[in-house]
Amino acid sequence: MENSGKLNGKVAIITGASKGIGAGIAKAYAKEGAAVVVNYASSREGADKVVQEITKAGGKAIAVQGSVDKANDVKRLFEETIKAFGKLDILVNNAGIYSFAGIDDITEESFHRMFNINVLGSLLTIQQAVKLFSDQGGVIINIGSIVSTLDMPTALVYTQTKYAVDAMTRILAKELGPKNIRVNSINPGLIETEGSHSSGVMNGDAEKWHISETPLGRVGKPEDIAKVALFLASDESYWVHGEAIAVAGGQR
Repeated sequence: MENSGKLNGKVAIITGASKGIGAGIAKAYAKEGAAVVVNYASSREGADKVVQEITKAGGKAIAVQGSVDKANDVKRLFEETIKAFGKLDILVNNAGIYSFAGIDDITEESFHRMFNINVLGSLLTIQQAVKLFSDQGGVIINIGSIVSTLDMPTALVYTQTKYAVDAMTRILAKELGPKNIRVNSINPGLIETEGSHSSGVMNGDAEKWHISETPLGRVGKPEDIAKVALFLASDESYWVHGEAIAVAGGQR
């Protein structure tokens, strides 16, 4: 791969990167010269495929298993990163889950599972990243969601978790800015991924509704998000800090 990439010499961890948005970001970063850690919770096969694609093209990548809601797994993820690449410059908190339910159908279990992965998971990874970033600082990119401005019925718990991600981004930008650690979030609209297909969101009424609400008239693709994630990880975005950037074709 080219040595003149925008992320040449950088090391990045992308959580939940075995498929979808995370895989798209991992490939985009590697193409621009970053060494990439592809984190996955359960899909070893998917993560290996992403790593293979990157290394085949001359890039550097490893896959590391770990569930972001478990402190020991997160610690190991960061230890493996240092063992393989010696440092850390960029963290992308992409791992997340979603499910939809009316108020009567929300369970204690579904509430805690979504908050543990979508909110606690990002908090645990950020704690580790802050310890490992050099004196030059680092970059944290959280993946939020456009749901935090849509107020969608049946998406109550998922939306609450993404409100929390927005808050984390804004507060930590103020807290970590003095250490030269930049924090932003990307809030995508509906993205066509394996997950949105398997959950039934694509090819049905939900997809039609999202498209009807999107001025640019289509569903997003992982590369739409990856391009913005690349900008936010690079020095080109140095003066962008504490922002939740909607990347949703104008849906709001």
